[in-house]
Amino acid sequence: MQIFELKNKAMNSESGECILGFQDTGSHACYMIYGVLKPGEKGRLVKPGEGHEEIILAMKGDLEVTGYHSTTLKEGFAFHIKGDHECFLENKGAVSAMYVIAGAHSDEGHH
Repeated sequence: MQIFELKNKAMNSESGECILGFQDTGSHACYMIYGVLKPGEKGRLVKPGEGHEEIILAMKGDLEVTGYHSTTLKEGFAFHIKGDHECFLENKGAVSAMYVIAGAHSDEGHH
């Protein structure tokens, strides 16, 4: 079993994200993104793409979601999005917000 450290990688990256996927696991079946949005940061596009689906979880803090889905995603809550639908995440809070995006291939998206 291999253990993957994601938090520090995300915190230290320019994008604020760390992707755990094929390069780490050797599997195309699923992937996970650990992300951080700084206070006031906006514009993180969520668009799984054709043949993919994603679940977005607000881990720490609340996220404003606009686009295909528009809502305040409270800490501990998640939503599902698939295909070419898109939305944007924004952190309107005073502290950094953390999220996880878990993705996989839809039935029509297998490689």
